[in-house]
Amino acid sequence: MISTENVQTLIGSDVVDSTGDKVGTAGQVYLDDTTGQPAWVTVKTGLFGTSESFVPLAEADDEGGRLRVPYAKSQIKDAPRVDDDGHLTPEQETELYRYYGLGHSSEVSGDVETQAGQVGYDTSGPTTDDAMTRSEEQLHVGTEQVEAGRARLRKYVVTEQQQVSVPVSREEVRIEREPITDANMDAALSGPDLSEEEHEVVLTEERPVVQKETVPVERVRLDTETVTEQAQVTEDVRKEQIDVDGVYPEGSGTSLPQDQNR
Repeated sequence: MISTENVQTLIGSDVVDSTGDKVGTAGQVYLDDTTGQPAWVTVKTGLFGTSESFVPLAEADDEGGRLRVPYAKSQIKDAPRVDDDGHLTPEQETELYRYYGLGHSSEVSGDVETQAGQVGYDTSGPTTDDAMTRSEEQLHVGTEQVEAGRARLRKYVVTEQQQVSVPVSREEVRIEREPITDANMDAALSGPDLSEEEHEVVLTEERPVVQKETVPVERVRLDTETVTEQAQVTEDVRKEQIDVDGVYPEGSGTSLPQDQNR
């Protein structure tokens, strides 16, 4: 049960749906004019919290740091859009109750005012004081990871020529002549005096022989590294300014300071 005592702790807390999935963060809490009890909470959704949906607090639970509501995340994000001006009309409230399937009894009927860290926004009314709240939009910039491209390894075969020098040897004929001496006299006279003869010598040579062998030479893989750079984000933000309207007698010496946030 959400009461006025724990309203301030809800502002900025995580809002989860019926399954525990985070929907967004709690923005403002709206009080019922009749009972003074919290009736609605706005939930900031989207990448930068740019969308805001109304969710009833009748069956919500404060789980110490996060707010659980009994509705699905998709249902909350598709809720009817209502201008967040600090006030819900009976017609807007009826439309929201009908969307969430809740009865709109006298207990929760009537205009609803916002409670967001002060009594109220208006300058007069049953839940306001003599102060005016000035609000402004703030940028909350985050990042998301998206696919920027793909890289793949592809292997293909190319042919190139290699030239290698290989030493080769061959035999050549060389004629040697030796004179007749006492040492070779017997060999020289061993045959007929006159004859016809032939002597044959086999010559050999080396030729290059080429063989190819496929061997692994290296391993190649794809890897990624994270590079951080600064990205500039430009967005328009709105803020409220407060002017003082009044007529003061001349010479009264009364002057009011200007809003320093103007």
